[in-house]
Amino acid sequence: MIVPTIHRNGTSKSRLVEQYGAAQQAVHLAITAVIAAGPNGRDYYPQGPGTLEEANTEHHARIEKLSVVEQELLALIEAIDRA
Repeated sequence: MIVPTIHRNGTSKSRLVEQYGAAQQAVHLAITAVIAAGPNGRDYYPQGPGTLEEANTEHHARIEKLSVVEQELLALIEAIDRA
């Protein structure tokens, strides 16, 4: 992962931490919202057997993708904070 270089002509360390922190919090809220929108079996049974399982697999994949982004943002914050 490429981490921004803190220097006199660039964005300040505190501003970068603030920006990435806001992004991380937004992604965390998105994860919470996606979790809350999880598949309900009553919405899938008319489509036949196995459909709910597929919907759950897709749902968990969406959460995992967002979780990866959140972890990357946290790693950036930590790296910048150590700079």
